[in-house]
Amino acid sequence: MTFDVSVVGLYILDILGRPVDEIPPGGQLRFIDEIRLTVAGTAGGSAIDCAKLGLKTRAVGAIGDDEKGDFILHTLTGFGVDIAEMRKLEGVPTSSTILNVRPNGERPALHRRGASDELTLGDKDYPAILDAKFVHVGGMPLLAKLDGAPTTALLKAAKAAGCQTTFDLLSATPETLDVLKPSLPFVDYFVPSIEDAEAMSGLSVPEDAAKFFLDAGATNCLLTMGGDGCIVATQDTMFRLPAFKIDVKDTTGCGDAFTAGLIAGLNHGWDIEKSARFASACGALVSTGLGSDAGIVNFEETEKLMNTAPTLPMAG
Repeated sequence: MTFDVSVVGLYILDILGRPVDEIPPGGQLRFIDEIRLTVAGTAGGSAIDCAKLGLKTRAVGAIGDDEKGDFILHTLTGFGVDIAEMRKLEGVPTSSTILNVRPNGERPALHRRGASDELTLGDKDYPAILDAKFVHVGGMPLLAKLDGAPTTALLKAAKAAGCQTTFDLLSATPETLDVLKPSLPFVDYFVPSIEDAEAMSGLSVPEDAAKFFLDAGATNCLLTMGGDGCIVATQDTMFRLPAFKIDVKDTTGCGDAFTAGLIAGLNHGWDIEKSARFASACGALVSTGLGSDAGIVNFEETEKLMNTAPTLPMAG
């Protein structure tokens, strides 16, 4: 296969500022330390991190015919990501988000839905997308025309082509579950945040939520839980891994980095436990800077952190 991974779905321009204690009243001015523009989204952030980790990466998504879309394409190219399958749509704005990052790393978001909602894929697109060892789909339920049956068809085709599949969401709701369920039997590694998992399953115990998605058809489920680490659930076992102890500046893109790290570890031939520890190291590194593309330098430096950094105590 030509590529290590095809990353399909939500590509967003993030505009981030840090630190923001509050929005100034009226028309008042406040000064902050950093403002950045980054490529983000459950596909965009993962695509850049995959490339930084040494994977030959193809981006598959939609952007608008505006300055934000141009920035996304330029940035992806700069990181070595193949953009032949990125679609530029006329008369549609690029999906974008303004994030006011709090001193503790939390980041309330203002999102403008756009071109990602218009992304459509069919049989004619599959040869290019499936020319990869891994196919990652990220962005449900913010991919209006791709969510549901088109996503299921793509994942089914990916499995038939011998690809390994990974899947993540963004801002899932209880209603997302009905859209997601038909796709889960074709997902090898389901990687939601604990917030999205709880919203869809209605279960507050992480282990119960992970088992819920295994029972719904996913082969493996990994729940990311921020400072509480992650849950790794397979058909045979379930265990927790701790988070790494680091200085958190911004949690934007940590889940996207986790997915990229998981794919990179699996592509390296590691088992799921070591791959998940590497994925956690990726998430930790991204949280040390501002934006989805912060922190990660390359595979070797990330592996070094995985092997040497202290971890936080696990809850319970």
